[in-house]
Amino acid sequence: MLSYHFIGYWGEKKEDFITQRRRDAERGGKGEGFVFEVVYVGCDDAREIEGNTIAALSASGFDDADVWVKIEDDRLILGRDVFGRFPLFWSCKNNSENNTVWFGSRLDLLLEIMEKPEVNISGLYGYSCFSYVPTPLTPVEGVFSVSAGTEVVFNIDNIENYEVRKFYQWVESPEQITDENTAVSQLQGLLKNAVERQINDLKDDPVGVFLSGGLDSSIVAALLVNAGVKVRAYSLDFGEFGISEYPYAEQVADFLNIPIVKVDASPKNIKNAIIPTVKALDLPFGDGVTVPLYLLNKVASQETKVIFNGEGGDQLFAGWTNKPLIAAGIYQSEHPHKNEGFIQQYLRTFHRLWGYESRVYQPDIYAQIRGLNAQEWLLDGLDSRFCPSLLHRLRRASLMLKGAQNIHPRATALSFVHGLNVRSPFCDLNLAEWTFQLSGELCLQGACEKYILKRAVENLLPSEIVWRQKRGMGVPLTSWCVNNFWHDLGNWLNPGILEAENIFYPDIATKIITGELGGHIQGRRIGEILWLLIMWELWYFHVFGVKLGSKSWKHPFLLPRGLWKHYKKLQNY
Repeated sequence: MLSYHFIGYWGEKKEDFITQRRRDAERGGKGEGFVFEVVYVGCDDAREIEGNTIAALSASGFDDADVWVKIEDDRLILGRDVFGRFPLFWSCKNNSENNTVWFGSRLDLLLEIMEKPEVNISGLYGYSCFSYVPTPLTPVEGVFSVSAGTEVVFNIDNIENYEVRKFYQWVESPEQITDENTAVSQLQGLLKNAVERQINDLKDDPVGVFLSGGLDSSIVAALLVNAGVKVRAYSLDFGEFGISEYPYAEQVADFLNIPIVKVDASPKNIKNAIIPTVKALDLPFGDGVTVPLYLLNKVASQETKVIFNGEGGDQLFAGWTNKPLIAAGIYQSEHPHKNEGFIQQYLRTFHRLWGYESRVYQPDIYAQIRGLNAQEWLLDGLDSRFCPSLLHRLRRASLMLKGAQNIHPRATALSFVHGLNVRSPFCDLNLAEWTFQLSGELCLQGACEKYILKRAVENLLPSEIVWRQKRGMGVPLTSWCVNNFWHDLGNWLNPGILEAENIFYPDIATKIITGELGGHIQGRRIGEILWLLIMWELWYFHVFGVKLGSKSWKHPFLLPRGLWKHYKKLQNY
């Protein structure tokens, strides 16, 4: 299946803009009181779609769509699957001559129709809190994103009065599985079925799997091998500065007797890939793993057209990030009058710029975000009406927030740009629904997270892989920023450019490096915050299209870092 995207409109009158700018495959039509047109960017022939659907995309390449655009009677319906694997954007254009809804599978396609796009301040603030823009916001004023598990319905008579329909909710089952043997048996069958559903179209061609050596990706690799699929593994190598997971990936590959390709994620390769990554992502994503994943996809695309990953396992089986939140929830229940509530503590687990607003934003922007409350973007995910128990509530939130708004859409974007169909066996609705029947003790037993998942697969993999303590991907952001990219910081976060943009304070990079921004931003957090800002600035220029201001030469990144540190010491004498 070709990796294409689409842009289209639905309204009272025909729009000439779309066919004037694009020479790709198109589909059009009209009904009583409306016309529509869809252009498929990147392919010569419009894909055949049955029924009333006029556009659809699937990350995996199957007929089951991850996003869809339908016309029913005089209504336009935009929908997105519950896992959020693909984004879908829309914007209303209302005037006395025409009422039109524009829609597209990429933000940059909708930017083409906007005369003078502006940054959405709420979207910007959300990005700085989470490292992704929370739906239904986007970073562009007047453009919105369909949230996962919802449909947005427009009526031709009044397109501004649209309806948002939630067609699926993650809900804790009233009947909980407590017997370990029962859970293990059922889970083994569900995992096998989840993989079989994603391989039924494969022939003899090998598929790729992104193998970190962690539990989730190792399980996917093992299940594929057991199903008789030809598998080639791809694993990142960060060299001497990162936390190397490659030996674990190599151990799994040897155990499964599959070839493994080591992908060089050296600073040189990261720097060369950062701008292509920003363009591929389309939306700003501030996690440091995005550029390494771009490199993985690039290498894999030379040998396969289908890639499997282990994304979603942490969300389904209460991965390691839930433990401090459970402790916080228990503490809050026992000390309800403490100043910081549970949702505030949940916000802190993102480790971004929430709480630093007055030190980060220039006065004009700060005045606009003071009235915003980042906690509101978490309330739906943490709604106890759907999941009364704390662990299931945390899992619901993780699926809706970190999964559907961050992990899955960025994985699709990075694969699709390389012509790859991406398949995530943990994004299986039957499997996901079943996990909400599990008792908390089967997910988190003592200090052991994902307990029942480990029990279910302990015969598929080496025990030291299954039962080793969880470690996040060791992306050495701080080392890159303060060593390899030191001089680049002076370009990416240049004080003159930042001052002209009037968003972030011009000296923010220097304050992060010196620890002046905040005492909690140290060690690995230095690189994470710098990367968050770098990815925004590169998105702002390369995707949004802002014109850069004049560069300033008054910053420490012109000097070699060692010389600058010596100069700072002399200043302190």
